Amino acid sequence: MSQVWNIASVADCLVPVPVAGKTKVQTRDYKPAGRFPVIDQGQNHIAGWTDDERAVIDAPLPLVVFGDHTRVFKYVNQPFARGADGTQLLRPKPEIDPLFFFYACRAIDLPARGYNRHFTILKEKELVYPVDAQVQKAIAAVLRQTESVMTQQSMLLDTLQELKRAAMRELFTRGLRGEPQKETEIGPVPESWEVVPLGSLGKIGNGSTPKKTISAYWHGGTFPWLTSAKVYDREIETADQFVTDVALAECHLPRVKPGAVLMAITGQGKTLGHCAVLKIEATVSQHVAYLQTETDKGDSSFIRGYLETQYEFLRQVAAGGGSTKGALTCAFLRGLPIPLPGKDEQREIVTILDAIDRKIALHRQKRAVLEELFKALLHKLMTGEIRVADLDLSALSLASVQGEEVEA
Repeated sequence: MSQVWNIASVADCLVPVPVAGKTKVQTRDYKPAGRFPVIDQGQNHIAGWTDDERAVIDAPLPLVVFGDHTRVFKYVNQPFARGADGTQLLRPKPEIDPLFFFYACRAIDLPARGYNRHFTILKEKELVYPVDAQVQKAIAAVLRQTESVMTQQSMLLDTLQELKRAAMRELFTRGLRGEPQKETEIGPVPESWEVVPLGSLGKIGNGSTPKKTISAYWHGGTFPWLTSAKVYDREIETADQFVTDVALAECHLPRVKPGAVLMAITGQGKTLGHCAVLKIEATVSQHVAYLQTETDKGDSSFIRGYLETQYEFLRQVAAGGGSTKGALTCAFLRGLPIPLPGKDEQREIVTILDAIDRKIALHRQKRAVLEELFKALLHKLMTGEIRVADLDLSALSLASVQGEEVEA
């Protein structure tokens, strides 16, 4: 380290925080609105609100709130109330800038111990800090700026996702031709649209999983085999696992052609109900259903787009099917009604949704880059490997300006 840095335990960096007589707010008493934010150990910065002045901590500020169970750090510079369980209030001694201390704590490797408490471990960890207070402030400012731009990207993504949901509601109920609507079993749709069973558009089936213990099914395999986890992608152009011709023949695996619509029909996580358009020839596991379109009436991307609007409904159907893991059946999918405009209008709707998806993908990629940048800066600035004076932050300023645009 080229500058003068001190090393001390976290415990030796702290000064007491006077909280005598301050009550804690029970979770059941959190309000959706109020005068004072409630800060607890959860992931959200603000967990709720309260009007109880007896709980308010307004000095000294700022403080760092540490989640004893969750290991979450929060920087708080406004009057607040504490959640009832697992919050530790941290304030550094005067020679350590509070915002620098907040980021320095986040740079500490603090292994998870489940729902056990972590504060006793945190106190024993070493914290490294520059002696020069201006250097501390400069490091904290860079990290704050990086995190602020990252937050902007997250907010933009949320806005774009909501824009897409609104666009889909409009497109799949009103269409693009300004037609009068008619009532159907799935709600209002334009008068010229049909409502047809999904199974009328082609073959619906699912695959299977060859035994992993039989090497002839897997060793040297070249034919793509897809699981439900892969269906989380919007379009599938690659595979991570492959089976042999022996497996295809002996296990009666379907050869699903490009253009098929795939759906995850089981899964305990968020995968269940997700759909994708297959861009390669592949086979699938028993957890994936496929629609191999056999007529020219349905555009695969249009079908996938509509099924995306039914995500929550499909998950509810799966949860009500009696399976502890939740599952959809091919029989149910065959009878699932979907709206069907003319082929030209289908393609136009897909073009609009594709444009929004490209915008979402761009901002998702920007956020991922910023997250990696923040992690790298947090480590290198907190170890003195790089100095603030060596950084070119113009790209961050540009990203912040560009982030104000929310057009799709």
